[in-house]
Amino acid sequence: MMDFMGFGMAWMWIFGLLLLTGLVLLIVFLVRALSAGPNRGSRRSGEATRARGILEERYARGKLSTEEYQERLRILNENS
Repeated sequence: MMDFMGFGMAWMWIFGLLLLTGLVLLIVFLVRALSAGPNRGSRRSGEATRARGILEERYARGKLSTEEYQERLRILNENS
């Protein structure tokens, strides 16, 4: 009878450990999802900001006409 109870206790420990691990993973997943929610597009917006800066620099140096600058800026704003 003692062996059976010991085996049952082992399963309870394994089940408890799996349950605890699952809860920890769920909490980690939720924290990451909620904290990174609004910033998921930050890389893309950073690329758009960099592209806009390059465009402004080229316009300031006279490498682009006003029409070219406005057209490319319009395209950038549509894509970002």
